[in-house]
Amino acid sequence: MQRTHLCGDLRAAHIDSSVTICGWVQNYRDHGGIIFIDLRDRNGLCQVTFDPDLCGKEAHALASEARHEWVLQVTGTVKSRGERKNPNLATGEIEIFASQLTVLNKAQTPPFEIDEHAKVGEEIRLQYRFMDLRRPATQRNLILRHKAVKAARDYFDANGFIEVETPVLCKYTPGGARNYLVPSRVHQGQFYALAESPQLFKQLLMVGGYDRYVQIARCFRDEDLRQDRQPEFTQIDLEMSFIEMDDIMALGEGLAKELWKKALNIDLTTPFRRMTWAEGMRTYGSDKPDLRYGIPIVDLTDWAPTSGFSVFQNAVSAGGVCRAINAKFGFEQGAVVPASKKTACEILSRRTLDQLTEFVKGYGAKGLAWIKIQGDPKVKENWQGPAAKNITDDARNALAVKLDVADGDVLFFGCDKEKTVCAALGALRVELGVNRLKLTTPDQFEFLWLHSAPLFEYSDEHQAFVANHHPFTSPYAEHVQYLTSDPGKVLSKSYDMVLNGNEIGGGSIRIHDSATQSRVFTALGISQEDAQKKFGFLLHALSFGAPPHGGMAFGLDRLIMLMTGAESIRDVIAFPKNQKARDEMLDCPNPVSEKQLKELALVVAAQAKA
Repeated sequence: MQRTHLCGDLRAAHIDSSVTICGWVQNYRDHGGIIFIDLRDRNGLCQVTFDPDLCGKEAHALASEARHEWVLQVTGTVKSRGERKNPNLATGEIEIFASQLTVLNKAQTPPFEIDEHAKVGEEIRLQYRFMDLRRPATQRNLILRHKAVKAARDYFDANGFIEVETPVLCKYTPGGARNYLVPSRVHQGQFYALAESPQLFKQLLMVGGYDRYVQIARCFRDEDLRQDRQPEFTQIDLEMSFIEMDDIMALGEGLAKELWKKALNIDLTTPFRRMTWAEGMRTYGSDKPDLRYGIPIVDLTDWAPTSGFSVFQNAVSAGGVCRAINAKFGFEQGAVVPASKKTACEILSRRTLDQLTEFVKGYGAKGLAWIKIQGDPKVKENWQGPAAKNITDDARNALAVKLDVADGDVLFFGCDKEKTVCAALGALRVELGVNRLKLTTPDQFEFLWLHSAPLFEYSDEHQAFVANHHPFTSPYAEHVQYLTSDPGKVLSKSYDMVLNGNEIGGGSIRIHDSATQSRVFTALGISQEDAQKKFGFLLHALSFGAPPHGGMAFGLDRLIMLMTGAESIRDVIAFPKNQKARDEMLDCPNPVSEKQLKELALVVAAQAKA
C-alpha cells in the first residue's frame, strides 16, 4: 500500500505513530526554513511539517518546490500541535513531522483554487470538471449521493424488491418526451430510441410475475434544459403488483425516511401530508406546492361581482375567476429571527411591486392589482393602491374578513381564466415566500403527496384531450363512465411526492384490463390500429393475465440536489452537461466522419432527400 491512512483520518490517538499519507497540495508555507504543507484527499486535510533537521536536506528541498495540486506521498511521525491546534479542522490537534517525501506527480497551475470559498464560474468548472471534482463541496455532494443510493438499495432489498436492468436501446413510441434516436448500422434506415424511462418494461416485469421490481435507471430525454434538468439523468424506478395507492405512498415515505436518516442523520415525521390535485391548484396555484410558508390563495369569485371594481366584475362575468393572496410579513437578508421580522408593507416597496407586476406577466397575466394596508384596516384611507379606491365600503369590509387583513399586509389579486390565475398567483406566491419575504430556511423539508390529478388535459395546440401522465394510468372506477361523455371530468389514480415546491417522484396505478385501456385510447383519439402500432407488444402482454399493478419513479438527481442544498442538479452529477446540453470537458457533441455516416446510411438518405 502506498499509504497507511487517509489525510482526514488522523487524530490525537495517532500521536507518536509512524504514518504514510498521499494527497494533493492544498497550501504551502515557508516559515524561516521550516515548510508547512497542507495535504488533501477526499477524506480531509492534514498539516505536514518539513523540518530540515528531521526530514533531511533532500526531502526539504523537494518540499520547497511543491506547489498547488502536486501529488505527494509523505511518511512521518504524528505529533501534537499543542497550543497551536486548529479547532476548525478535524485533524487540527495534530501534524505530521515528515521523514520522507516522494513527488508522485507535478501539476500545472490550476485554472481555479480548489477551495471551499473560491468563487468560480460554472462554465470554467465544467470545462475543468476533473479539477472541480476535487473541490470539497462537490465531493460532499457525490459522497452523499453514494450514501443515498446505497440506503435505497438496502431499503428495497429489505422490502422484497428485485433489481432488474432494462434496455437503454428500445422502440420509439411517440407521445411522451422527445427521444434521442440512435441509427442502426445493421438495420439501415431504422432507429432505436434511448429509453426516456423504463415504464413499459417494468409493466412487462409485472406481467412476468416479478411482483416487486426496482432499478437505479439511466434515462434520456431530448428536452430544453434548466436548473433541474439534464439530457441524461437517473431515476429510482419501482413497480409493484397487487397494491393500491396507499401501499405505494407508505413505501415512498419509508424510502424518504431511510434516505434522510442514513445520508443526513435527520428523522423525518411520517405520514406526509396528502392533498388532492384540485386542492393544490385552488389553494396554492401549483401541482407541486411549497408548504414551507403560508400565503394561501383565497377564492373571491363570489365576492368579485359585488366589489364595485369593473376589472374584477368583468373577468368573472366572462367566465373567469377572481382570487387573491395576502402577504403579511417577511425577513430581511434571509435572517429568520424575530428581530428582523417586518411587515410586507415595509419590505415590498413601490418599485418592488412594479417588478412583481412584470413578473406575473411572464405567466400570462395582463397585470397585477394590489392593495397596501398601512394602519387600521377599518379605516378606508389606510387601504392604498390602484385597486383600493374602486372597491365599495361593503366589499372592503367583506374582503377584510375573507383575507384576514391586518395593518402592514399587502394584498395581490388575479382575475382571469382559472388556468392563468393559478399560474400567475402560484408563481407570485413562490417569488414572495422564497425571494422577496424570505420565509424559508435551508434546514426545512416539507413533504407532500399530491394525488388524483385529471387523467386528461385539453391541449389548445392539438384541439383534443391528451394524457396528463401517460395513457396507461388508471382512472378511478367511478369515473370510467365519463371516459366517452366527459373526459375532462375523469380523475386518475396518480400521485406525486413533492418536497419544498419540487416534484421529486411520481407515479400511478396502471390500467391492467383491456376494456378500460381501449376506452382510454378512444378518449385520446388513438385508433386500435395506432394503439397496436405504438404499444402492441404491451397490449399483447397485458392480455396474458396481467396483475393489478402500479409504481413510481423518484428523480435521484433532483432528490440529491434538495438534500445537499445545491443550486443545480449539475452540482450533484459527476459529469453533467451545461444548459445547452454540451459537455464542455469532452467538447461534445461533435461532428463525425462521412465514412461513419455512410455506414449508418445517413449520408445516402440525406442525398436522396436533396
